[in-house]
Amino acid sequence: MASRLLVRYARLLSRASPRAAAAHLPPPVAGPAEVLWAQALPRVSGRLLCEGGSISRKESPPLLPTLTQLDELVEKAATLEEVLSAWAEQGGDGNQAANAMVKLAKLQKGKGRSITKNPDLMTDPRLLDLMDTINVQVSSVWNGTLVYVLRALWSLSVPSTAVVLRSVQTEVLWRVRRLTYRQLAFLVDCGTGRKGQQEAAIVKAALKQMELRWTEISDAKTVSALLCKGDMLSTLMDRLEDKALELAEGFSAEDIRKVFVSLAGRSRRSVPLLRALSYHLLQKPSSELTTPILLDIAYAYGKLNFHHTQVFQRMASELLPRVPELSSADVTRCAKSLGFLKWLHLPLFEAFAEHYTTNSEKYSTLQLCNLLMTLARLGFQPSTGEDFYSKVHTVLDGSLSGLEPFLQTDVVWSLCVLQQAKPHYFTNLTQHVTKLSEGKPAQVENYRLKLLHIAATLHLEHPDSSETAASMSALTTPSILPPSSPVSPLQSSLREALQSLVGGRTEALRTRVNTVYGWTIDGELVVDCENKPVDMLMLKAPHLLDGGGDQALPLGSRRLAFLAWEFPNFVSRSKDLLGRFAMMKRHLQLAGFITVEVPYYEWLELKSDWQKLAYLKDKMGKAVAEDMAK
Repeated sequence: MASRLLVRYARLLSRASPRAAAAHLPPPVAGPAEVLWAQALPRVSGRLLCEGGSISRKESPPLLPTLTQLDELVEKAATLEEVLSAWAEQGGDGNQAANAMVKLAKLQKGKGRSITKNPDLMTDPRLLDLMDTINVQVSSVWNGTLVYVLRALWSLSVPSTAVVLRSVQTEVLWRVRRLTYRQLAFLVDCGTGRKGQQEAAIVKAALKQMELRWTEISDAKTVSALLCKGDMLSTLMDRLEDKALELAEGFSAEDIRKVFVSLAGRSRRSVPLLRALSYHLLQKPSSELTTPILLDIAYAYGKLNFHHTQVFQRMASELLPRVPELSSADVTRCAKSLGFLKWLHLPLFEAFAEHYTTNSEKYSTLQLCNLLMTLARLGFQPSTGEDFYSKVHTVLDGSLSGLEPFLQTDVVWSLCVLQQAKPHYFTNLTQHVTKLSEGKPAQVENYRLKLLHIAATLHLEHPDSSETAASMSALTTPSILPPSSPVSPLQSSLREALQSLVGGRTEALRTRVNTVYGWTIDGELVVDCENKPVDMLMLKAPHLLDGGGDQALPLGSRRLAFLAWEFPNFVSRSKDLLGRFAMMKRHLQLAGFITVEVPYYEWLELKSDWQKLAYLKDKMGKAVAEDMAK
């Protein structure tokens, strides 16, 4: 804007008459010579500024050099011999020699061999003359061509002692400050991993320039390529993410995929960037959202635990008609990614189950195990359950015992969640209890609880099995960690409300009850026929490790279990419980409890203590009425 004003002001001055120009001058205070200079200055400066403006309008982009016959022959060459023959016949300068070397590298790459493994080519006088020309005239090679010829010499495995390679590398180091940002990124890309001292120096110098000149990045492809090189640019990652956020609108679907996978690989959960890329991903047409791109993005969302419902719905709508074309690995990978996100799209998972039913012979045992664990996590039961599980059991009957102990435990536990575990599946687990007790304390405790859940399934859901007693005693192991997990605000508030409900009587209420089934109850009450709490210290409690007291439950009384359901206990965007907590509810009901569920979305709406008490009494009454109706 300032330059335009100056040009316009200069035009006005150039059009003004000398007398008018002189009238604007201050009165002379010096000699005649100084007055003449003062009168001349406005006209001279005005003329020069005006001329400058006119020249800028007539400027045209610089013309590229005319292609010579050698350039055309090299461009059309399809073999190494054609390139060398064209050079021998036509000759050329250093820049043309560099272009010919780049062409040689492209053709040789197609053969998959380096020139060092071709003795005849290494001693060819035409190639030697080509290299000598590059060496002698390296200072005249253009920057872009110089970078490409260096990559070409590296790809051809030219010895590090070769004069031409040393000359080109030295020239690159001299010019590194004059290279564009894309050329610097190209150098880092092709030089990373090379072990030579000179190559490492080039990469280091290029990285330093990139860190200093990161504001020069102006295109999305460069950003996505650099983000994929995050190991080399760790100090630059924050700035690259800011630049990617700035240029997100210009990203193609492939660029978005690269950035997502790069962030997932480094566990960098940049929420503003993920939101921006998710928004622009939704704007892409279906033709750009290929199946590999959708699967990679689903993996990145799952790895980063980033939720975006609109993207999930778009992915499901795009993948649903393509499910019959997916491989078994693709189905397993997509289902696993969505399982990590706790996102259940019923038609899509029905299609996954149908895909397995139709193509079960193409699934490996490991892929089937991953699919079962995902279905169990989400608590999903296929509509064609009989056909699906018949093929699952056919595979597992012959391969389950051969699985690694930890994976075998996970699979059996998942079958328990899905209510598909058979009694003979539990027998093999009794042999691995010692193995499952090895490792980090948190991992050991996790598998201890899974064994308790498996034993509870066998005891509560298969009470008539002959293997129940032996398996129960073998699978029940003592805890190695104290039961002191942090209490959530919902659990704390619920316990306070329950204490108010029983009038502060500790003998009428148990909180945080650790059962022999591996589940923890937030609150336990025993109520009489009028739903009034009764003392339970002396009552039998088979769900406790010590068995409780010695008195039987009074006639007409009922045992209530209060369960506080937190936000993470539910499927994403749903009021359906995840498979683990659905199994918990089922086990407690089979153990004789009436479950009183307290979900977070209902409890958080209660503001006062009397509202919470009224809510609990109402939930207790409804739960008892439903149990009586059964």
